[in-house]
Amino acid sequence: MNSTKHRKGAPVSTAGTADSIDPLAALRAPGDPEHDVYLTGTVFLDIIFTGLDHAPVRGTETWARGMGSSPGGIANMATALARLGLHTTLAAAFGADVYGDYCWESLTTGEGVDLSHSRRLPGWHSPVTVSMAYDGERTMVTHEHPAPPPAGPAAPPPARACVASFEPGRQDDWVRRAHAQGSDVFADVGWDDSGRWDLAALPDLAYAHAFLPNAAEAQRYTRTDTPEQAVRALADLVPIAVVTKGAEGAVAIDSLTGESAEVPGLHVAALDPTGAGDVFVAGFMTGTLAGWPLADRLAFANLTAALSVQHFGGSLAAPGWAEVAAWWALTARQADDGADCGELVRRYRFLDELIPAGVREWPRLRALPTIGFRGV
Repeated sequence: MNSTKHRKGAPVSTAGTADSIDPLAALRAPGDPEHDVYLTGTVFLDIIFTGLDHAPVRGTETWARGMGSSPGGIANMATALARLGLHTTLAAAFGADVYGDYCWESLTTGEGVDLSHSRRLPGWHSPVTVSMAYDGERTMVTHEHPAPPPAGPAAPPPARACVASFEPGRQDDWVRRAHAQGSDVFADVGWDDSGRWDLAALPDLAYAHAFLPNAAEAQRYTRTDTPEQAVRALADLVPIAVVTKGAEGAVAIDSLTGESAEVPGLHVAALDPTGAGDVFVAGFMTGTLAGWPLADRLAFANLTAALSVQHFGGSLAAPGWAEVAAWWALTARQADDGADCGELVRRYRFLDELIPAGVREWPRLRALPTIGFRGV
């Protein structure tokens, strides 16, 4: 597989910090939509316990060595996109409780996510998920009261792209409206509990610009035996087909550019996989909207996902350009010192023109890792 497309432009830094990198700077023009990406969905308050020696055992008390909290659910994706420099707007319901206050403040003040299309609901309890991470796995407990439906239909705002999560048998009218007004729809899919795995049960697939299922989902939907066979089958249905293979990387076909690519994952010590799929999609969207070659898009998505699983939490773990820059600086330095990472350096050499030298070591101030603390 190969990639021949040239990058349209590189992000620029106007203030000498990683947070000022704009991956779409070379493409922005008067009259463009205000938002790069539109999302809608449920925001949870995530409370994450880490450092467990084993799964919780019935009738016993389990001690965790670490704990954090952050906005979760659709907020994982919104945070991942915003940290990579995309102008992100989220339409969601927030409770008018302390949990809702915390999630709203974290997203707007901490991450720069636009919430002008979101709403506060007095009397509604914010959804809460407790996640316990151990041995690279996780167990979750959720408490949620469904939010009241919005008062009347609202068209999604103009945006370059939007993110959707398909469910068998469900059709979201906003996806059709977003597609009709020119937004590129990037979509993943949930597990089909019915066991039918029927692509015809995904009516919004017709509007997808890019479809990014994991290997297990893709192979079941396409009745194929390998991720490579599955991505070829999906490429007949959508302009951009991506099949993720977890730690083994991803394979993709972009029928719009005629490219195909397969890129291995990065082997890292995983602490918590929460939100890694969202981070992968965010990384791939960033490269796609910026016009990068397909192989670079996959490599960048693999990298951002690998960086995320080394930290606990969903949105807390999403990397920004500072983490990407620090990883690249360390990897290049290790190669210069004789470490056996030449292939890795060759694969990620494209980062040289994306990251200004002055921000290679710039630290990022992450969101506060617990609900109990306020701005320090």
